[in-house]
Amino acid sequence: MGKGGGCVPSKKKPPPGSPDDAPTNAPLPIDTAAAAGITTDIAAAAAEQTASPEPTAKLKILIVFYSMYGHVEGLARRMKSGVEGVAGVEAVLLRVPETLPPDVLEKMRAPPKDDDIPEIAAAAEMVSADGFLFGFPTRYGCMAAQMKAFFDSTGQLWKEQKLAGKPAGFFVSTGTQGGGQETTAWTAITQLAHHGMLFVPIGYTFGAGMFKMDSIRGGSPYGAGVFAGDGTREPTYTELALAEHQGKYMAAVVKRLAQT
Repeated sequence: MGKGGGCVPSKKKPPPGSPDDAPTNAPLPIDTAAAAGITTDIAAAAAEQTASPEPTAKLKILIVFYSMYGHVEGLARRMKSGVEGVAGVEAVLLRVPETLPPDVLEKMRAPPKDDDIPEIAAAAEMVSADGFLFGFPTRYGCMAAQMKAFFDSTGQLWKEQKLAGKPAGFFVSTGTQGGGQETTAWTAITQLAHHGMLFVPIGYTFGAGMFKMDSIRGGSPYGAGVFAGDGTREPTYTELALAEHQGKYMAAVVKRLAQT
């Protein structure tokens, strides 16, 4: 799985210093409209919604992901913070079921899953959501089999077009710079197309952060991303900031669509 991010989880901690080495739990100085780069019209809609009385029920975005070694999970957690930084929107973290047997995972030295994040019990849970962010590692430029198995379980929703018109975005993890940061998301768009869902890329709304060349950075116009490397590399400050931005951006889009 040379490009599949199939690497051993790192025990190393990044030394203090540059912003790219900032602690993963450090607050990210991202402004919804400016530094975060949310486009003017979407930001205005979000601000208008924030100023008005909140509805009884919040809009809900499901962050559904698969993470073998924790890299995708790290992005998912920061993405949740981004979503909930927009008033009136909440995020729920859900794992897709593991398809590999425990003995295989042990041989692959995959760490145990965090029990605080539940598995999505059934695809039908998606019907009540207002938007989605799907995260997964790459396997040869496409999504991991665990995530594909989950999408394969949504046949009844497809038959009834229960997800048609709902917005969704992607975030990924790859082992190398040429390992599929864009193609993994690109090839996943077919899942949304058949459901009639709306693909929401982030484009270059992250602003200057999308043009950084002084350090390695995962992510693309398709969505946030992280390079797992050989397992010793942790998500950088910029990669986590991009994930938080994507969460805010998707929340603003969901709020705007809810107005129509």
